[in-house]
Amino acid sequence: MKATLIDRLFAATYDRFIMSNLTPQTVLSIRHWTDTLFSFTCTRDPSFRFDNGQFTLVGLEVNNKPLVRAYSMASANYEENLEFLSIKVQDGPLTSRLQHLKIGDSVYISKKSTGTLVTHHLLPGSTLWLLSTGTGLAPFMSIIKDPEIYSHYERIVLTHTCRFIDELAYKEYITQSLPQNEHIGELIRDQLIYYPTVTREPFRNRGRITDLIQGGKLFEDTDLPPFSVERDRLMLCGSPHMLKDTRALLKAMGFNEGTHSQPGHYVVERAFVD
Repeated sequence: MKATLIDRLFAATYDRFIMSNLTPQTVLSIRHWTDTLFSFTCTRDPSFRFDNGQFTLVGLEVNNKPLVRAYSMASANYEENLEFLSIKVQDGPLTSRLQHLKIGDSVYISKKSTGTLVTHHLLPGSTLWLLSTGTGLAPFMSIIKDPEIYSHYERIVLTHTCRFIDELAYKEYITQSLPQNEHIGELIRDQLIYYPTVTREPFRNRGRITDLIQGGKLFEDTDLPPFSVERDRLMLCGSPHMLKDTRALLKAMGFNEGTHSQPGHYVVERAFVD
C-alpha cells in the first residue's frame, strides 16, 4: 500500500512538473497529406525560442494528465506560428488523437527546445547535405528557410526519401513557393538542391538514399562530387534503419559524428535514434 501511494504521489508530482513546462496553444490549420501523414500549425508563445533544426515537446491533456512526444519544428524560428509534421498511428497513444485535431483545438507546447541538428555542431564545410526519410524532413524544413545557413555553405542539398510519391510532403512548397519567396527566394534558387526519392513506385529518383550514395547516382544526378571529409557536412534525420546504415557508411569514409562538445563532419538527431 505504501509503495502504491508513493508511486501515485510521484506520478502526480511528475505530471504537475510536466504541465508547468507546457503552454496551451491554438491549432490554426491542419493538412492531411495522406492517410498516414499530416501536419498542423498552431500559435506560438511570444517567449518560445529555438534554433532552426531543433525539436520540442508537443502534446494533449488526456485523462487530466499531459501526454507529450518530441516533435521537430517544420517552421523557421522567425515565423509567427509553429508547424509540425506527424505520422498517423491508429493505436498510438498521442498520434491517434493528434490526427483528429480541428482548427481551434488546444495543443500543449513545451517552453523549451533542444536538439543536435544545428550548424554549430558541425565543422566548417562548403556543402551541407540534409538527408531525411519520412517525417524526418521536418527539422530540415526549418533549416532551408534560414537565410543564415546560406552564408555558411555554398550549396545546401535536401534529400527526402519516402515509400510513395504522395508522401513527399512539402514537395510543391519547396519547388514552387520557396523559390518565389520575397526574402529568401534568390538564396533558394541559387544554392538549394532538392532531391526527393521514392522506394516503392516508379519515380524519377528511385531507391534508398544509402543505395543512391553508394552507387553514385545521387552525385551524378546533383552534379556534385562524392562525399569528402574536407568539403561535405551532413545532417541525418529519419528512420532508425536509415540512420544506422548511413552512419556506418559515413564512418567507413572517415567521417566523425559531431556532438554538443565536439563539432564533427555530421550530426544525427539522437532523440529519435533507437
